[in-house]
Amino acid sequence: MSEMTRGDIVLDKIHFRHDPKWSGRLGPADGSGPLLCVPCVIEMIDSEDIASVRKSFALSSIGGVLRGSPGALRGLLRQDDRASLRFIGSLLGMLHTVEDQATLEKVDQVLVQLLLELQCELSYRCVLDGIHEQLSVQIRVKGFLPTFNFLGNLVEAVPNVAHSLVTKYVPLLERLCSALFHPDETLKASVLYVWLKLFGTAGGSAAQSLPTAIRDRVCVLLLQTLANASSPELIKNCVGLLWLLLQLKGAVSVLMSSNTDQIMCHENQNIHTDNSQILSQDQEQQSPDQCPLPLMLKKLLMSGDETLQATSARCIASILVQSQCSAPFIKADVTEFLFDRLASCQSEMLLWSVYSCLILLTGDPLFFSQCHSVYGIDSIVRSLKEALQLTNSEVPKQGLLLLTEILERQPPSERLFPSGSGFEAVSEAVLGGVSYSCLLVATQAANAASALFRRNHQSRPVQYRKIEGLIEAITTRFLELPRPSHAHRRSSRSLKKSDPNSPASRSEGFLLQSLVCFQAACRLAEECSSEPGLKENTFTAPSKHRNAEDSLESLCECLLHCCDSVWIPIVITMCEHAPNAHILQYFYSILSFQFTLLPSLMPVFAKKLASSGFYRLPLEHKGLLCAGNRHPYLNTSCCGFLQKLSTCLLHQSDPDSVSCLHDVEEVENLLQYNLPSLCCHLSNWPSLLCESPGLQLCEYKGPRATQYCLVIILHLALQQGDRLLPDQTVFSSVTWLLHSVEAQGSCALPRAALRSALYLLARTQDKSPDLDGASLNCISKALSSRQNFPSLYIHHPALLHFIWRYPDLADKYGPVVLELWLTKQTVKAMQQKGESHADERQDQEPDTETMELRTLIEKYPAVILTLLDMVCTREATLAARAQEVMEVFIRGQRDFEADLCANLRPALLQALQRLSVENMGHGLGQGPTEQAVNSLPLVLKLLCAMQASDLPSSSTYSKMDGVHFKLLYHVSNIAGRLKPTDTESLLPALSYLYCCLSLSPAHCTDRAVSVLLSNSGLMDQLQTVASSSSSAPSLTPSACPPSALLCCSHLLLSSLITLQRVHSAQVPKSISWSLDTAVQRLLVQKRNTDNLLLVSYLRLLQALLDADLSSLVVRLSTGTGLVGSRPLGVEDGALYPLGSRGAQCLSTALSGLLLQKHELLLRASVNCLSSLLGFLHRKSPTTETYVACKPWSRFLIYCLLSSGESTRLHPVTLRLITILLKHGSTSVLWEPDLLQLMEVVERRGREVLSEEAALALRLLLSQIQSSALQSQLTGDQERRVRSLIESLGPQTASEGCSPNLPSNVLRVGDVSICLSDFTVEEGGCFPAN
Repeated sequence: MSEMTRGDIVLDKIHFRHDPKWSGRLGPADGSGPLLCVPCVIEMIDSEDIASVRKSFALSSIGGVLRGSPGALRGLLRQDDRASLRFIGSLLGMLHTVEDQATLEKVDQVLVQLLLELQCELSYRCVLDGIHEQLSVQIRVKGFLPTFNFLGNLVEAVPNVAHSLVTKYVPLLERLCSALFHPDETLKASVLYVWLKLFGTAGGSAAQSLPTAIRDRVCVLLLQTLANASSPELIKNCVGLLWLLLQLKGAVSVLMSSNTDQIMCHENQNIHTDNSQILSQDQEQQSPDQCPLPLMLKKLLMSGDETLQATSARCIASILVQSQCSAPFIKADVTEFLFDRLASCQSEMLLWSVYSCLILLTGDPLFFSQCHSVYGIDSIVRSLKEALQLTNSEVPKQGLLLLTEILERQPPSERLFPSGSGFEAVSEAVLGGVSYSCLLVATQAANAASALFRRNHQSRPVQYRKIEGLIEAITTRFLELPRPSHAHRRSSRSLKKSDPNSPASRSEGFLLQSLVCFQAACRLAEECSSEPGLKENTFTAPSKHRNAEDSLESLCECLLHCCDSVWIPIVITMCEHAPNAHILQYFYSILSFQFTLLPSLMPVFAKKLASSGFYRLPLEHKGLLCAGNRHPYLNTSCCGFLQKLSTCLLHQSDPDSVSCLHDVEEVENLLQYNLPSLCCHLSNWPSLLCESPGLQLCEYKGPRATQYCLVIILHLALQQGDRLLPDQTVFSSVTWLLHSVEAQGSCALPRAALRSALYLLARTQDKSPDLDGASLNCISKALSSRQNFPSLYIHHPALLHFIWRYPDLADKYGPVVLELWLTKQTVKAMQQKGESHADERQDQEPDTETMELRTLIEKYPAVILTLLDMVCTREATLAARAQEVMEVFIRGQRDFEADLCANLRPALLQALQRLSVENMGHGLGQGPTEQAVNSLPLVLKLLCAMQASDLPSSSTYSKMDGVHFKLLYHVSNIAGRLKPTDTESLLPALSYLYCCLSLSPAHCTDRAVSVLLSNSGLMDQLQTVASSSSSAPSLTPSACPPSALLCCSHLLLSSLITLQRVHSAQVPKSISWSLDTAVQRLLVQKRNTDNLLLVSYLRLLQALLDADLSSLVVRLSTGTGLVGSRPLGVEDGALYPLGSRGAQCLSTALSGLLLQKHELLLRASVNCLSSLLGFLHRKSPTTETYVACKPWSRFLIYCLLSSGESTRLHPVTLRLITILLKHGSTSVLWEPDLLQLMEVVERRGREVLSEEAALALRLLLSQIQSSALQSQLTGDQERRVRSLIESLGPQTASEGCSPNLPSNVLRVGDVSICLSDFTVEEGGCFPAN
């Protein structure tokens, strides 16, 4: 044979004999490809003389042609089918004749490629027939190894061959089965390779056509082969074929029905025996527990090959899916080995396979009864931590699903977590799942958390902090998700059903599962709260009992916080346009749980829910989703939530009353029986309320009960600001309902329903027309049907206005509703009177409820007379509250009609006359009626309040006659008859008398002064108070008069002293007062004396000094501390009873008081100093000069001018400098004192000065012009003084008297101060006689 040149595949020696049609150059069109002669190739293959190397080269060339030039060889062979069959037969024969492994591989490849090239059924039959014939003829099966490998490759490459095999070549398949009895494992592996490709080709479609007998025989032989296999390749093929067989349901039953004896029996049978009958018999007798397959798969799990382990687990899973026969695997301890693989493997496929297998095994109760779950829980946790580090999300999702199944199916009697460490480990794994990047994994983790929150899974002690951490993590995870816009949600609603994997669907799925988890946590908290052992964590170490973060209360607070701040807004937003029944079902269930977890916080939470529309929402969801008996679970959740919300709100109205408890029970019954059937839209409610249902047999069921239910819901919702229906609709509907009930003549409305109806009428009256007579009569009858009106009362201003709006209702229920309103006041309002007495009463804002009564009085003036009647006739607490309300009204009377207060004074006069008559002859404080004693101080306080409310320009006291004089007369008589210890009444009485004198012009007070001075009882009272104050250091604290009473006494005496001199009134009885004690108090005891009391001392001293310490009203006593020892010196005699030393002490005391920051004290001090210097000027000019020029005065001026601009320009400071200059003091210097003041005013302008400060500055500048300083001024300085006086403007007559004041009277605690007594005066008010 000559050599083949250029890669041509021809034999030169014989090629010339062959027809040229069987030759051709194959390859590119330019003819550069190799020349191939089909007969030459066939003869080359068949010839034994051709070397194996040559044949291998030829096969390589043919393979190259088949790969590089598809269809070229097919054109030559299709000229005659016999040529192609001969060619195929020659190649097939080489599989038995060639021993070189490389050549065999080329034969295999070329033959498969050739058959693929030809795509001819005849060629396939030729191959299959040839193989079958060879297997039938030859006895030596081992030589068929290359043939079996080729057949497997052919089946894989050409799926049609697989179909032909199972349908037309059953004998060949039987030969393949018999080949498995050969002891050579390599041969068995090749045979199994054929079966592997046969069952796996075309998705297993060929296996479906396989005869049952052949399939069953393969199953048995496979088990036999696997049981004895030792080579890795054979084991791999066995496991691969087993996996494919397990996809066939019929094969699973055969595999699980085969036992060891059956396998050994088949090993000794003839190769051609049909075993179908034996298999059938064995299947009927075989028990699954004797099946060796579980043990084989268990052995594979023990191998070191993770691929085999994964396939084994998948096989187990397939068996369990197909046959639900899990008991043999559990009894064979396969479960334990699966858990062991979890603990040690890191392969994604193996983890997923084991997870899937274990999930199926958990469906058998035997899995839990043999404690496999307890054994494997640690392995699951460890593997989950590894799986959560993987990028393939299917693995951790499957692991969390396994954990969920175990937690859900674990029997309560078998505890998974006896200690806290086990629970902590599981919770951390679940926490990792919640934080996983894939939302589907997080959803499954939330599902696992739901199962973990079951009571039987809680350790001892309960790990509340871990549960709280899971709740917070789930909440935080959802907050991190992107929120779709409203438009996106609307467009995606139609896609959710068709695209469950869309982001919106996944987010909704996570939300739903999170709500399920949240509900499970709430249920767990509720169960723990009912069991003391779990609530208190009995097994917690004593050192940890104080850890509030790991307590049930902390968990409940966390649940409430997450619910309030996150889940409520999220669910409402997501269900705003497309309500989801399942989400809302759990949502309302969660809200219901909150009412039992933290009852103490529920009043606030319930109000917040109701005010945020959580009556409207569940009612609308019920009407939208539950009509027609749809979504019964959602309906139940909504009804439960509404019932608990309503009960909580109703209980808050009056939690301590018995009627409230009865109403709560009544409302619970009404809602329980009628809410489930109330599944209509809110727009249909008016028609329901206006129906005439007729009689009903059950009190809590029926159409009428449904109407009551609607009224109660409307009331509770409106009470929190949620208007379910328009006000006019509610008003007319409730009115119609009351008419309907009255017309029906049946039993009266339940108290809760009537209470709600009354509230609705009151709240909706403003936008509705007035009720006619018939409606008022109907309402009055309905209210009268309940003997106890307070049980119908609701504390709301609208009810007040509703009752007082209609005279008929006001006559019957006005006083009652006012009394109830005052009784129901809040603690803060009740204690307003007891707040800081140092704050001025004008600065205290009245509470809202008092302001409502003020508005009511403005609209209905008769209310104030009813309040006054309460002051005089009701018990102390109610009377005091009524007095406070009237006082608030009186203080703000300038905003009301003047006639209202004008009518009130006669009523107060009548009250005083009645009190005087009731106690005549008994002495006040000793009378028989305690009510009169309680009412007297309240009436007197009202009189004081009326004085304080008068405007400065008011002419109220311009004439002291009529009602005003009668009031003064009765008050003075009452004050004279009071016990000295009755300070509660004596204090406002003296305060009122003082204000009457101080507020009235001097020419109008002659009768008043005479009446007071002639009242011996009043003078005795004043003497008692004065004597007590003079001897106070020697008295016990309980015997000392109150500071406020002393103030009023001093202020009244100061007015009497002044006005007595004006009118020269007779004084039947004088009062003794210790001047020595007064000066010592101002000088030594001022730090321990109330500022207001110091002010009253100064005011009294000022009046006495203006009278030259000689008044018929007050007889002054003195001591050696003031005037020295007798005989008196010239100066002491001139200044008696003050004396020279007393004058110096008093001036020193006044200088110290002028450094204080109390406004009234400053004014009283500078006025008293002015009166003192005036007194000294008249009696002892030498002492006047000494007092005015002493060094202390210089220090005082320096301190005041260095204390800031506000103090520097204060009227008191300016007046003090004026007084000192007037009396020749050398303590005031032009520079820097006066020059500094002028520069500030020139720089800042007139605007920085008040009217009073401007007046004081003008007087100061005028004093400069007339004092000794005038001679020291230069011409420029004089011009500056005149220019500044001109810039201050001209002085008016009124301005010279007193500046404009905001009001007449200042209330400081219980003391009334007439501000006109404390203006910064130009000099002593009245010159000495």
